[in-house]
Amino acid sequence: MFTIASMGYGYAQNTDVQSNQNDQARVTGLKYICVHVLQLEKTLKLYQEILGFKMSDAKVLHGPGLEGMLVMKLKADDLEINLSLTAPEFQHTIGPVGNTNHNHFMLQVNDIGPIGDKLKEEGYELENENYVRDKYTFFVGPNGEIIGLSAWD
Repeated sequence: MFTIASMGYGYAQNTDVQSNQNDQARVTGLKYICVHVLQLEKTLKLYQEILGFKMSDAKVLHGPGLEGMLVMKLKADDLEINLSLTAPEFQHTIGPVGNTNHNHFMLQVNDIGPIGDKLKEEGYELENENYVRDKYTFFVGPNGEIIGLSAWD
């Protein structure tokens, strides 16, 4: 669970600094949140019936670390939540980075290369070493949170 609190701090910003920041690699938004499902009926009841999300897509994924995983995309206005359900024979793969069967959030970035490079310089281990080519990676934050970065359009 994440809690963000605003302390009400204000500051003046120089327009030259602001335009310079727009040229830098940075997060531009939240791509999606992914919740690994342990109790399907209860989860769907919460997100659809109580919170008002609508199912926009559902598909079974295939490939290493993904085989048989059902991903359900739920939307509420412009927010997307992905619910992932692992096939029983792959339950042992749940959790570690390098596998999408885990709770994570995916941040949209405008240029993944410099951000990934900076994360590596700071000692973070990136799940995908081909992050510039593939335009995505995952890493574990300082609190154990799994963070994804995506430069996909």
